[in-house]
Amino acid sequence: MKYKKLISFLAFFLAVLSVYGQNPFILKSGEPVTIACGNSEEEVVHTALNLLNRDVESVFSTRIIVTPESKKGMIIVGTIGQSDLIDKAGVDLSPIKNKKEAFLLAVSSTGKLVIAGSDKRGTAYGVMELSRLIGVSPWEWWADATPAKKEIFQLPASYRNMQSPSVEYRGIFINDEDWGLTPWSWQTYEPSDVKGQIGPKTHERIFELLLRLRANTFWPAMHGCSVPFYFTPGNKEVADKFGIFIGTSHCEPMMRNTNGEWKRDGVGEYDYVHNSAHVLSFWEQRVKEVAGLDNLYTLGMRGVHDGAMNGAKTIEEQKAVLTKVLKDQRDLLTKYVNKDVTQVPQVFIPYKEVLDVYHAGLQVPDEVTLMWCDDNYGYIRHFPTAEERARKGGNGVYYHISYWGRPHDYLWLGTVHPSLVYQQMSLAYERGIQKMWILNVGDIKPAEYQVELFLDMAWNLEAVKQQGVAAHQRHFLEREFGKNRADRLQPVMQEAYRLAYIRKPEFMGNTRTEEKDPKFKVISDLPWSEQEINERLAAYRQLSDKVEQEWHALPAQKKETYFQLVKYPVQAAAQMNNKLLTAQLARHGKADWADSDRAYDSIVSLTKRYNTTKWNRMMDFQPRRLPVFNRVERKALSSGLPEKRQAVYTWNGADCAEGVSAICEGLGYEGKAVAVSKNKELTFEFTAWETDSVEVEVRLLPNHPVEGERLRFTISLDGSATEAVSYETKGRSEEWKENVLCNQAVRRMVLPVARKASHRLIFTALDEGVVLDQIYLYMPRIK
Repeated sequence: MKYKKLISFLAFFLAVLSVYGQNPFILKSGEPVTIACGNSEEEVVHTALNLLNRDVESVFSTRIIVTPESKKGMIIVGTIGQSDLIDKAGVDLSPIKNKKEAFLLAVSSTGKLVIAGSDKRGTAYGVMELSRLIGVSPWEWWADATPAKKEIFQLPASYRNMQSPSVEYRGIFINDEDWGLTPWSWQTYEPSDVKGQIGPKTHERIFELLLRLRANTFWPAMHGCSVPFYFTPGNKEVADKFGIFIGTSHCEPMMRNTNGEWKRDGVGEYDYVHNSAHVLSFWEQRVKEVAGLDNLYTLGMRGVHDGAMNGAKTIEEQKAVLTKVLKDQRDLLTKYVNKDVTQVPQVFIPYKEVLDVYHAGLQVPDEVTLMWCDDNYGYIRHFPTAEERARKGGNGVYYHISYWGRPHDYLWLGTVHPSLVYQQMSLAYERGIQKMWILNVGDIKPAEYQVELFLDMAWNLEAVKQQGVAAHQRHFLEREFGKNRADRLQPVMQEAYRLAYIRKPEFMGNTRTEEKDPKFKVISDLPWSEQEINERLAAYRQLSDKVEQEWHALPAQKKETYFQLVKYPVQAAAQMNNKLLTAQLARHGKADWADSDRAYDSIVSLTKRYNTTKWNRMMDFQPRRLPVFNRVERKALSSGLPEKRQAVYTWNGADCAEGVSAICEGLGYEGKAVAVSKNKELTFEFTAWETDSVEVEVRLLPNHPVEGERLRFTISLDGSATEAVSYETKGRSEEWKENVLCNQAVRRMVLPVARKASHRLIFTALDEGVVLDQIYLYMPRIK
């Protein structure tokens, strides 16, 4: 009998254990959250826990309690090899062992949430993943995205979430900060008597954003308007607090902001031919100062503030200088940072004349990362060769979503098309650029979405690919504004990006910067017909009206976020188009000048509203005080507007009858561009043609070669093919300028056509990297 009772008791006990083992992890409003975390964890882990505490307080109206005792913890946090707590948590940690910056979230058999990291950053990212799961936006502070309150949150007993980065070094570059971040920081957020100082309080907010976005690298602001990063006490310490690698741009070797620091700490000319001892000492001072911190050392040398190298004239002279520079710089790293210099993160950025020297045979040590650049307008100039892909140091890319320079700045609104970012960065990864991704973000605002997309791709490219860029954007909007509102907002944002892709708001005056010809400083007509202008104005008016309707329907707690992420960027772009296109009509007597002035006033009003919040001085609608931002001067023209040329047939790349390649989701003038692999064909069909010839206009993405130095295609009409047609551009040629201003490369040809009932037009890519946007067929012009 006793034996039977014992069996029954054991069965009951096992049943209880079984039920208990199925317990989910639960957080409840008002109930303290106890976290077990060892004191030996690195500072960035405790930084992440402090952020989580703020998030838990916002969502559940309670706080976290951190204890070193695992028995008391609802959540167990720890780093492999550094935490006994995590080793005894009863969770299989093998998926993240020997990975960099990986984390695992898993609900244990006792219903506890285990957050394990492969290293300090991995653990911190794991803690921040819990913040995401409970509904906290990475833009919680930077876009005033207050999280919604919750009564309860739970994860099932089977929950497991393992992540690790696609790209090892991922981050941003604050640049061209003269009209946003710098005045906002030293005059508004962190008032200082030191003009242009961006201090540790500001950098703490930047690094918090990077931690939430799982980024680990930062290039500080380096313009003359800003106090250099290392000249302000506390900046380097706060970077370490958030686990941030500090790096520098191509013209700032060895952690030195040459533009801002040489005039104070340098002696003589910044010239390694005639003044190498003083230049080397200048670098040595900084390396000694930061040797114990997490840094990415940029090697090489250019002139002060992006100027050409001093002292060496010819390519061979520059090559000799750079060879010595690389040796001397690496000797400093060996002496002060690590005797095994191959273990020190280093990057070399072939840019401008340094690229010419690299092509002339400059030997860059194998473990140094080669970092390539886009053309400042989102098109990557160089993809690694097979030899470059095989290098131990790997390859990186420096990419722009904000830019100061030729042919025209775009520093004001964040209008770079997400689909372009996605297409180019996906291609970059596939082509071996996997070590380091840095994004020039300008002042961060108002390019929040592009920043998140870029860094999400750098963190987990495969996840973004599976999701697709449109679904990624939808998730962003749904997280910030809810499902129903995202349904209505996504078409608005997609159309806003499409219209800006055709021509950015800053380019609407047909002006240019840094050109000798004075005509480029004067607002003039774009080559658009009255019909095209009115269609564009109507499209923007419709967008603006929809944005305004949503604004009035929003709950109060969402209005500030909506204003920053949607209302200001969309309506400011709409009014910029309204100002300049209405003026173009008015010059020809087809509109009222007062409408253009009212659009200018609307931009002023919107910007004033932006700057009445905590973001005062962050938004300037006239960066560099360029002519395009002013009221338009009233003057009449006697010439007429051009007539829109009517095409007989038009196709987007995705409209082909046969041979569809990879559709570039959302990319192109109508969002239907396609990437055509080498030697692949696309077929377009049309019916009877009235003349004996046809003018074919091929519109392509104005990108750069992927392999070699050519981008070519052929057009075949009813079996009769053209010669190969090239459309690659070199440097800052006039054609390249025209291409990036309108985001298309255009080629035209006249082909004979026979009189028959149907015709086949075949487009064939002859090189990798060809992206077809549109094909137009016209009746030949009468000569």
